[in-house]
This record gives sequence, structure tokens and C-alpha cells, in this order.
Amino acid sequence: MEDIIRSLGFLCLGSRLKRIGEQLQADTQRVLDRLEVPVQSSQYPLLAALDRLGPLPVGELAQALGIAQPGITRSVALLAELGLVEVGQSNNDQRRRIVSLTGNGRRLVDVAKRDVWPRIEKAVADLCADLSGPLLDQLAAIEDGLAAAPIDRRVQNAIDAVP
Repeated sequence: MEDIIRSLGFLCLGSRLKRIGEQLQADTQRVLDRLEVPVQSSQYPLLAALDRLGPLPVGELAQALGIAQPGITRSVALLAELGLVEVGQSNNDQRRRIVSLTGNGRRLVDVAKRDVWPRIEKAVADLCADLSGPLLDQLAAIEDGLAAAPIDRRVQNAIDAVP
């Protein structure tokens, strides 16, 4: 069957990028599920931002990630339920909520930085290693590469290759 989004080229670039992003997140989620990580792949950037930048107000966290504040608020609530982040009041302004990693959140990020993120990054880098030329051709190569070997399979193949 014809891939309409692919065939429409630049007209559907946003839809195509969204589709690739959703597939990468779904593949990454399968990796996380296999490793029994209790976090959704879409929530890792929030944890990474707190790790890198330290405690942040919700608005600044949204700005750092380029995500609308309501989405950040939902993710923070879910991560707080899991005991990975905590939300406190700012010392300077009681209306501002400051989000920070808990001890469990810090441990999860440390394990992710050591054992999970490098594997996923390597698998995506492998997927993109041979890309060159026009953008639409590169996107086609990414889509074809994901169809041939999704990120979760690439991660597993790398794990299996280690003696």
C-alpha cells in the first residue's frame, strides 16, 4: 500500500516527523518494559532536565523541554505518584512550585544514565549512521531502518553481541 504521508513530501513533514518520533518512543518503551523500568519513555526528558539543571519551577521546566506547561504538570504528577519527583513551594514566591528529584528519582536517573540511555542512544545513532543527502531521503531511510529493525531490537542485538 502507498505511504501517503511519505509520498506527499514536505507537505506532510510535520506528520512524518511525528510518526517517526512516536515509533522511536514506542520502541524505547519496549526497551524500558524489558528492563522493568517504571517510567514512560516520554517522561525521561523531564527526569534528565532535573538531573542536568537541578530543581526547577514548573514553568521553567516546560521552557527547558519545549513542552506546554499542562503536559509538564501531568508528567510531574505521575512521576510524583511514583515517588521519583517531589513538588515544593519556592522560598521566594509561595505561588511557584519547584520540582526536584527524590532519592529514588536520582537513583533511577543514575541507572538510566549508566545502563539505559547509552544503549538507546547507540541504537538511534546506528539507525542514522548511513544518512546523507536530502532530508526527505534521510527520513525515508530512518523509516525503512525502523521497519527493518526497531530500536528495541537494535538494543537487544547490541546486548546479545556482548560476550
